[in-house]
Amino acid sequence: MAAGTEPAATRPRRRPWAAWRRWRKARPFWGGLAAVLAGAEIAAIPLAPLKIMLHQGIAGIPSVLMGLVMVLMGLSAWFAPQYRTLAGVVTVMLAAAALVMSNLGGFLFGTILGVIGGAMVFAWQPVPASAAPAGPVQDGPPPVPPMPPVPPEPQPQPQPEPGPQPPPVQAPSDPPAHLPHKETR
Repeated sequence: MAAGTEPAATRPRRRPWAAWRRWRKARPFWGGLAAVLAGAEIAAIPLAPLKIMLHQGIAGIPSVLMGLVMVLMGLSAWFAPQYRTLAGVVTVMLAAAALVMSNLGGFLFGTILGVIGGAMVFAWQPVPASAAPAGPVQDGPPPVPPMPPVPPEPQPQPQPEPGPQPPPVQAPSDPPAHLPHKETR
């Protein structure tokens, strides 16, 4: 057969969703997405028609630059997760600065989304290799661990053989003669 014409049953099936899931979980994806959206929103507001913009002219240039740097920080969180700390801190600082410098931070939406996204990027931690599952990802509840072994029953201790017992000691009913009686005073 020619290349690429083999039947579907003989071709190995690729799992694109599993690869996407592995890539997404290996980096601060949702924080990076929030940072990219916040940066795009902050950068787009100064480019809007004059009826929507609050600042015009030269004041729009810092807004566009701040938005582009926030987009860059979100992309660096995706493609270079080892720089997540720097990307998170810079994103939060730019989102807070955009509140004052860029049309109320993209009408507050860009600032709020940028602060949340930067915090998520900063707080993200990679999953240690020892905690990652070795096999395929399973759906459903985790397997039940096996029960520990039951300890063996204790063996009864041998009882001593009964032998001659000493007679029980009885308390004297009368005190000895050399002790004074209670009744005499």
